[in-house]
Amino acid sequence: METLLATGDAAAIPRVNELVNAKVISMSKGEVLLDIDGLTTGVVRGKELADESGEFSNLTVGDVVQATVLELENELGMMELSFRSAGHRKAWGHLEDLRKSGEVVEVRVMDANKGGLIVTLGRVTGFLPVSQLTFEHYPRVEGGNKQKILERLRTYMGQSFKVKVIDVKPLEEKLIVSEKAAALTERISSLQGLKGGMTVEGKVTSVVDFGAFVEFALRPSSETPAADASQETGGEKVEGLIHISELAWHRVDHPKDVVSVGMQVRALVIGIEGGRVSLSLKRLEEDPWKTVAERFRVGDRIKGKVVKVNHFGAFVELDRSIHGLAHISELSATPVANPLNAVTVGQEYEFRVTNVDPASHRLGLSLRLEVKDQAAQPVAAPDAPLPEPGGGDAAPAA
Repeated sequence: METLLATGDAAAIPRVNELVNAKVISMSKGEVLLDIDGLTTGVVRGKELADESGEFSNLTVGDVVQATVLELENELGMMELSFRSAGHRKAWGHLEDLRKSGEVVEVRVMDANKGGLIVTLGRVTGFLPVSQLTFEHYPRVEGGNKQKILERLRTYMGQSFKVKVIDVKPLEEKLIVSEKAAALTERISSLQGLKGGMTVEGKVTSVVDFGAFVEFALRPSSETPAADASQETGGEKVEGLIHISELAWHRVDHPKDVVSVGMQVRALVIGIEGGRVSLSLKRLEEDPWKTVAERFRVGDRIKGKVVKVNHFGAFVELDRSIHGLAHISELSATPVANPLNAVTVGQEYEFRVTNVDPASHRLGLSLRLEVKDQAAQPVAAPDAPLPEPGGGDAAPAA
């Protein structure tokens, strides 16, 4: 090497930590000899034969490989090279490419701890945090018992999960993957044939305070329906949300008042964003508030049934889709502290229309047919308790 340095072209001589191309000239159990472009002979031995990329696992004489220079000349007069370092660069470079591209890949679960799963991607060990598991695999354990969570996570050992690489730090040998991110990517891809304006038919799978989830089947992409056609069953199943405000044209205090788990429904797709599908029941019907001003005029006397009361008044059903509000001040000619002292839920009364506001979906009512009128009958007992307010009621303008 000293002679080469003295007589050769310095620009052609590799430097320490540089990747070089070399040809395999011989192999034994503990070392591999390489020809470095005819300049010198290199050797890879011991732990430097280990390779995270897997590229150097099945070498044969004559193969051209890349290795990292560790020393320009060792005690044998050969260049000391490493597959381990070169493989590390390649493996982690590939992981960084996966992070940037967002490609969905498979990992194998090797072990678990209380924070998540130990996985392997290729020959690199990584981590899948509990927070990055899908709803299907998330360890829902009553009381959050850590030991039970660990036991649940260990049931996944040996399984393969689809993930996306979300964090790569080669110097720290830190690899973090996410099953949730991969599931979202696949979900977005599966929804490409679904468009706003389509109708779907499915089953209510869950009812929560803010709405109802509906599972429905997607048609194969080659059978994408027209905007006004219903989805057929038999395809891939996806889930959409009907927000409480999209369940009906009238006021809904809780979704369970309109739908129930297992109910078959027909809904309109009104939005697709970030893998989330928004649905509507009410928009498949004509907005009844468009014609409310023609049917109800200020001063009209109409019959309606009290369907709910709270601290500021009574909600009155005039027909299936139109509900009005009789403010507490309009329930009696004399002040009452409790609406139940003036009306009874489920009872029908004659009201006077005091206000019609189609744009805001509000219709004001009064039991005070004339100012001199007294409270309507029947009247609840003076000590009747107020019901608990539901759904975050706030007094709309009457």
